[in-house]
Amino acid sequence: MTPFVRLSAAALVMPEDRIDTDILFPARFLLLMEREGLGRYLCYDRRHDGDVAVANPFDDAAGPIGVLIAGAEFGCGSSREQAVWALADFGICCIFAESFGEIFAANCVRNGVLAVTLPREQLGLLADMAAAGPLDVDLPAQRVGGGNGIAFDVQPATKKRLLNGWDEIDTILGDATASIAGFETVQRTLQPWLY
Repeated sequence: MTPFVRLSAAALVMPEDRIDTDILFPARFLLLMEREGLGRYLCYDRRHDGDVAVANPFDDAAGPIGVLIAGAEFGCGSSREQAVWALADFGICCIFAESFGEIFAANCVRNGVLAVTLPREQLGLLADMAAAGPLDVDLPAQRVGGGNGIAFDVQPATKKRLLNGWDEIDTILGDATASIAGFETVQRTLQPWLY
């Protein structure tokens, strides 16, 4: 995965609640299993009338969209990981919402997307900042919008994983290499025939 440290990008504001994974990635595209190229199907039914593209909020951003601001229960519904793949392929690597579907939030971390919960009032402030220009997201400082911006919380393990661009195996190797080496040393002594 690509490490997530800092980002300055346009934001898409989707303030409604319960934007589920079927809205993010419609079920009829579930047979597509390659991550690359799924961004074109992100919120497909909101961006197209049938197969014809229509004017939509995705087109209003001043520059590439890297941040998404949403309401409560974002990513609820089915557990389809393709919803996160589509977001990431589209270029969105940071989502601020009042709450997330639990599996969706886990899929975000697994795919290098920062998912941050903020109270509704702060989301409104963030939407106002986004209307004025690109949003600056600083993961090490845990702040969005620069020095006078909004502080956010992120679990230390999630922060470490995103900053390093680690997947599950990288996380195990990064956190437990010494323990694994110690175990192997003892095991070589007690069960040398395994080596």
